[in-house]
Amino acid sequence: MYPGRYAAAEPDRPAVHEVATGRTITYRQLEDSSVRFAHWLRAHGVGAGDHIAVLSVNDASVFELYWGALRSGAYITFVNSHLSAAEAGYIVDDCDATVLAVSAPLAPLAEEIVALTPKVAHRLAFSGPITGHLVYEDEIAGLPTEPPADQPRGSDMLYSSGTTGRPKGIKPPLTGARIEDEPGPPLLKTVRGFGFGEDSVYLSPAPIYHSAPLRYSVSTQALGGTVVLMERFEPELALDCIERYRVTHSQWVPTHFVRLLKLPREVRDRYDLSSMRYALHSAAPCPVEVKQELMRWWGEIVYEYYSATEAIGSTVVTPQEWLRKPGCVGRTGGPGTLGLARICDEAGRVLPAGEIGTVYFERRDFSFEYHKDPVKTASARHPFRESWFTTGDLGYLDDDDVLFLTGRENFTIISGGVNIYPQEVESVLALHPLVHDVAVVGVPDADLGERVEAFVQLSDVVDSDDPEREILEFCRERLSRFKCPRQVRVVGGLPRTPTGKMVKGELRDLIARYGDSGVPS
Repeated sequence: MYPGRYAAAEPDRPAVHEVATGRTITYRQLEDSSVRFAHWLRAHGVGAGDHIAVLSVNDASVFELYWGALRSGAYITFVNSHLSAAEAGYIVDDCDATVLAVSAPLAPLAEEIVALTPKVAHRLAFSGPITGHLVYEDEIAGLPTEPPADQPRGSDMLYSSGTTGRPKGIKPPLTGARIEDEPGPPLLKTVRGFGFGEDSVYLSPAPIYHSAPLRYSVSTQALGGTVVLMERFEPELALDCIERYRVTHSQWVPTHFVRLLKLPREVRDRYDLSSMRYALHSAAPCPVEVKQELMRWWGEIVYEYYSATEAIGSTVVTPQEWLRKPGCVGRTGGPGTLGLARICDEAGRVLPAGEIGTVYFERRDFSFEYHKDPVKTASARHPFRESWFTTGDLGYLDDDDVLFLTGRENFTIISGGVNIYPQEVESVLALHPLVHDVAVVGVPDADLGERVEAFVQLSDVVDSDDPEREILEFCRERLSRFKCPRQVRVVGGLPRTPTGKMVKGELRDLIARYGDSGVPS
């Protein structure tokens, strides 16, 4: 599956609308440009198994680069555009890219990482010039639009978000398939299950370098639909896009939902959202009350899926199933899912229903590795079952094989010998009107080993003489006392990735500052 088939049949069909500029790229334009870029890559020594990298804002031209690399059998790595020069340079260098394409708004970053990326032999700038970079549009102009005779299918090689350490490249094996071979990558099974097809209009409000927006956007194009690419998430603009482009499918993270729900009622009611059939969300668990309120507004069209950049497996929960079991992330082995979820203890033994353990997925047709990190690759495997994989999430299966998540193994707080899962506490605190953002962490404690504390960023409008006390009382009314923070500490902001994941590693300075002296942090 690839967009070329639609370029031949309906060349003027829009492949992507770029909201910020009003630019539209048709399927014929996408096909021709990606073919030209594939010829350019071959002329510059890039072939099957080689690597290129892209550093970009949400610019529609990235899809030309993606499909050009994919039809060349190459790996393509999208780099987080919000990283520092050292962080971005590390990824470009680590992925072994010999070609780096950068969008013009990131010119200062592009120039700063030159010295950090010695393996890059060819540097391209698109949508504007960058000093020391070739102009992409000029480079491909005049190259053939006839596809190469041999088009092996490449793959993305994306990096983990690095919420607990340095990002790692997630490298799937190349299968030897051709770009046009059916049925296409495994994700298309899930996408088709959500009703994607030639009539789909998919709204992507999140950064395109992230795995879900990128993969769902290109899957939309593989099936002949249209992508609506926002420059960045803005709550009211997102509603306007749904109405203006008659969006049928959209993708969100829970932080988006919270901010949409905080819009005044008169703003929310201003827009016609009736075209939307599927509102998908993932990346982080959604507080139950938030999702319930969203469904009262949007109706039963909110679908959740659980997966990871590693794509080791997935679950899907329909709105009807979720309403029956609030907080779940889907039945393992259900329609549109990948693999079978298994819950295991630290020794790898399968746990019975209801017991919390590490979530593994059994995938007999699957493998991946962390680029240049055999130790981390081994840690993602089950100790004695070759086809079982994990990313370290914790959860349990109920008696109906429905999966519930409780957190990540390396975020678990152990206080007085009791396991406490920050996600559960954060989901409660996030509902308080004074709370804009929250992180719940374990702080070293001389008596308990760790104690629960919450770092809170307050809302813009705070009408309280003692917000810390109000937030604590709110939590104690809803959770067991041992789960509640001993202290709420107000901070100016919290470190999140643009897709809403908390970068908990960056909280270590705060944790160390408030930990008991003499207790290792």
